Amino acid sequence: MKKEYIIPIFVPHLGCPNACVFCNQTKITGKQKQVTAQEVRDTIEEYLESFKDTENKVEVAFFGGSFTGIEEEKQNELLEVAYEYVKKGQVDSIRISTRPDYIDRKILKRLKKYKVKTIELGVQSTNNYVLERAKRGHTFEDVKRASKWIRHHGFVLGHQMMVGLPESTALDEMNTAKDLIKLKPKMVRIYPVLVIKKTELEEEYQREEYEPLSITQAVERCKEIADLFNQHKVNVIRIGLQNTEEITDPSNPKSQVVAGPYHPAFRQLVEGNLWYDAIVAEIKKYNMKVKVVEIRANPEDINNIIGHKKENMKKLKELYDVDVNLSLDDKIKCGKFEMKILKTYEDLLEEVK
Repeated sequence: MKKEYIIPIFVPHLGCPNACVFCNQTKITGKQKQVTAQEVRDTIEEYLESFKDTENKVEVAFFGGSFTGIEEEKQNELLEVAYEYVKKGQVDSIRISTRPDYIDRKILKRLKKYKVKTIELGVQSTNNYVLERAKRGHTFEDVKRASKWIRHHGFVLGHQMMVGLPESTALDEMNTAKDLIKLKPKMVRIYPVLVIKKTELEEEYQREEYEPLSITQAVERCKEIADLFNQHKVNVIRIGLQNTEEITDPSNPKSQVVAGPYHPAFRQLVEGNLWYDAIVAEIKKYNMKVKVVEIRANPEDINNIIGHKKENMKKLKELYDVDVNLSLDDKIKCGKFEMKILKTYEDLLEEVK
């Protein structure tokens, strides 16, 4: 399978009509000025030079702002540069992210002209009250309409959602996931809300009007949501904001994160929890007290099976007194595993005799 390389181009706050309570794009991306065509070209060239395997797929992705809300001339300027590399065969596709209320047929026709392949919508929630509370400036109706048009025009649809928005409950977020599944995205990103400096949410946090999720709460919510998407074959391409100099532990003086469920390996915490649940469920199927099991899995899954800092192995030992022997098998599909009992407590008692 070919690896996919992403060339990220950040366009913070370009085209964004309002400031959501949680948002300060310049702090999230570390970029505070308008991107130029030359910067796009320089970024693409720099990344292309760093890619060792020219046989892999390459995608230019415009992240950070509401791309289709930018003035049309600027959109064309930026897309034209990326499209040059598509025509030369050095880039395979272009991706943009935008708001649901900044999609219409005219916009989609223009994006087609530049061979844009994927459009990600910042949905965040499908609960209109939660959207209004977060000052998103759009409704779920906008999401449904934009998603339908994107798919019908032949683009790959992606969604972005958040957990822990003000007054949003775990049930609201599960309902959001269910609503999005019905809209048939190919991929989704799940972001737990972090309190970022110089946002309205920071002011609410300081006034004790907003309480962010703990890491445990955020992991539990994201785990349930990711599991639901996995069951419906929706590719979860990110869980949690990417760790950067700005998005890092709040104790770091350079961090722009004031509070919230920040963790440098947040996705591994979520996926490790999913694996732990699956392993425990399999162990419970045996009508006997298990002492040692062998788990055979694809090498790509081993780190998540072990868990962050071997947390899963420790919990299995402490809570169930089960030891796990891991065996690598690249013939087993990613996300699947095989379990075999190596020793039961009856075996152990026999040995003692």
